[in-house]
Amino acid sequence: MTLALEEASRAADRGEVPVGAVLTRGEVVLAHGGNAQIELNDATAHAEIRVLREAGVRDSNYRLPGTTLYVTLEPCTMCCGAVVHARVEHLIFAAREPRAGAVLSTGATLDNPALNHRVKWAEGLYETESADLLRQFFQRRRGGHAEDA
Repeated sequence: MTLALEEASRAADRGEVPVGAVLTRGEVVLAHGGNAQIELNDATAHAEIRVLREAGVRDSNYRLPGTTLYVTLEPCTMCCGAVVHARVEHLIFAAREPRAGAVLSTGATLDNPALNHRVKWAEGLYETESADLLRQFFQRRRGGHAEDA
């Protein structure tokens, strides 16, 4: 998760919402990256999607069994769908996203019994660090007014 936090920080430096992701298989890092929607003019360029795409190319397979995805923020519906379709085994996210998080904040997307793949998930690893990075980013973006964060 520390590498995901570094990616989130780099995304913030580029003016992107600071979200980072890392995909591993065992001890091997398959891919890592951060949000790039603004940079790439691509609404789907979330950190999770970018990492799944890169790992799929490297593995020559759109399915990524036996992998763990570390993300600094609870994934949205789109990213949860991609995680399921990629057959990611574990998802670990740092902080909840109360407005768009689809693992548990606005829905239980990964726990939908109709899905043909189950993703095991956990939350809270480096939660404070991730939440602080997001809070500081939005505070700077809004001109430093803490009450807006």
